[in-house]
Amino acid sequence: MNWSVSTYDSAFGYVSAHGAPLVDLLDPQPGEKIIDLGCGTGTFSAEIAERGAEVLGIDGAPEMVARASTLNPGLSFTIGDAHDFSTSEPFDAVASNAALHWMTRDPDAVIARVHGALRPGGRFVGELGGAGNCAELIAAMQTAWRVFGLGEPELPWYFPTPAEYAARLEDGGFTIRLLEHADRPSRMTECPDGAADWIRIYAPSALIDVPPELVEPLLTRVNELAAPALRRESGWVADYVRLRFAAVRKPDGSTPLP
Repeated sequence: MNWSVSTYDSAFGYVSAHGAPLVDLLDPQPGEKIIDLGCGTGTFSAEIAERGAEVLGIDGAPEMVARASTLNPGLSFTIGDAHDFSTSEPFDAVASNAALHWMTRDPDAVIARVHGALRPGGRFVGELGGAGNCAELIAAMQTAWRVFGLGEPELPWYFPTPAEYAARLEDGGFTIRLLEHADRPSRMTECPDGAADWIRIYAPSALIDVPPELVEPLLTRVNELAAPALRRESGWVADYVRLRFAAVRKPDGSTPLP
């Protein structure tokens, strides 16, 4: 499923958004100053830097920033909360890869901080989980929790619809150039135990209040529930749905709504 708000213009190099590396959509130019927001261990930051841009990686987890600095000597990384970070000078672009859906406290505040970090006409490019992301995995979790008489599991993500995120970007002072919502089933190579491992890695907070003796039987039940939809002969597949966008900060005088 694809939902396109607008087409590219001269602010972006021509590239098909679906399936293309996000760095191609960003199209970093030599000498540009670019923020990688939610940089994790710096993989995406390194891809940006390979294009000749000057990159600053920002992440709220000190251990991620430390690891990024170790893995990518020569690149700049700093600890910062995406909801309230600030910069001393304007940047040409802010990019974010698979991180915005973790920034759940106030998505509008994140967009406002990005707006404040960019020069007029600066680019905001990102990819996050969209509405329907991991629907089968989440349904298996919720059913298993009910079977074991537990309360609804706490989910640590924000998966907006295309219309919702488009409205947030427009209200936040951006003009959308492209917005795409697409299924992207992905091999769970890091999860040999399937949905159970996926929960251990990506939703450990949901297990905090589960009695220790119930954790393993609970996760076994999740696997049983998720397997018909997500287990293949070649291994487990996550039912990812991705929301990818490219937007530009409106010129000065076009202020974001309060």
